[in-house]
Amino acid sequence: MPMVSVGLWQIFLIFLRLGLTSFGGPVAHISYFREEFVARRKWLGDARYADLVALCQFAPGPASSQVGMGIGMALGGVPGSLVAWLGFTMPSAIVLATLGMAFVGFDLASVEGVLRGLKLVAVGVVAHALFGMARTLCPDVPRAILAVLAAIIMIASDTVTAQFAVILGGMLAGLILLRGKADVSAAGFGKPHSVKGAVVALCAFFALLILLPVAARMDQSGLFAVIDGFYRSGALVFGGGHVVLPLLQNAVVAPGWVDGETFLAGYGATQAVPGPIFTFAAYLGAALHSGGGIWVSALTSLVALIAIFLPAWLLVVGLLPFWDRVRHMPLMRAGLLGVNAAVVGLLAAVLYDPIWTDAIHDLFDIGCVALAFVVLQWRIIPVWALVGVGALAGYLAELVI
Repeated sequence: MPMVSVGLWQIFLIFLRLGLTSFGGPVAHISYFREEFVARRKWLGDARYADLVALCQFAPGPASSQVGMGIGMALGGVPGSLVAWLGFTMPSAIVLATLGMAFVGFDLASVEGVLRGLKLVAVGVVAHALFGMARTLCPDVPRAILAVLAAIIMIASDTVTAQFAVILGGMLAGLILLRGKADVSAAGFGKPHSVKGAVVALCAFFALLILLPVAARMDQSGLFAVIDGFYRSGALVFGGGHVVLPLLQNAVVAPGWVDGETFLAGYGATQAVPGPIFTFAAYLGAALHSGGGIWVSALTSLVALIAIFLPAWLLVVGLLPFWDRVRHMPLMRAGLLGVNAAVVGLLAAVLYDPIWTDAIHDLFDIGCVALAFVVLQWRIIPVWALVGVGALAGYLAELVI
């Protein structure tokens, strides 16, 4: 596939639209990205996209946000990764920071129908992405079996350890079974990236892990303690999404910065907005100083937001150049074929639980998901319009049923 040259404003606007419409959690976000950049715009192929997803599954941090940063970096270099993150994160961060400043919870009961419709759209989006990826990445019996086994293992044991075992198992299976199917001429991720810059980013990632706790103990204002708490939460979480909640609770509730009721209210509000779950940090940062004035709350919210996403960005910038080089090696290509099949299995497992089990309750829900799938398959309306239709249909259904 030819290299695509995309302006930073175009990257920002595309991700801003995704940040406004991508409901459903991390796996749904990955599916929205695939629909936008692989299926619709054809700026990435399925294999290249799956390679990027595999890298972000290996690395700690918010996987879907890292995939977005990686796409931005492929299209616009390091500045592209930043504007992609900004566009995708900004909508939910602004809403949650505002709630944190107001120090109020979000009444989910008032929008229950809307949330129901958005969940059903998310099921359709993930199912459509899974169908497309399975056709491309599991075209033969060995890879189909790998995907099925990966899904079974993850459904039986939905843990971070099982996720690592599935990915590593897929790589080993690819090395053994798929050497003859590897295409060593696979294209890179886009613009060439500096190895020196990657080394600097990785050094910064580890240096901040070591130095921020020291700075927190020496700083009397407490600012570095806040930065350290959120940076550590973003740097040490594997699996992303909801897995970060215990780390954040330990970082802000245990020291008494935020009480448990405020924490849970913010978590509820996070479920009602699009974009990454890590923007919960914007709410918590604002709630830390909700009585100190709007500018103090806004500044603390921004600091918390940047701190929790910074390790994810440093890892993308640090790992992607090396990943883009080693993935061309014949053995690595064979291993990645197995990993990509395992990723399909991971998506299938998450589609079943928690996405399907949480959203599907009756035949009406199944019919809505089937309709969303058909709309996506035949490209009847854009994804953002489907999200709006789903929200409206869920609201009206709640009034009628």
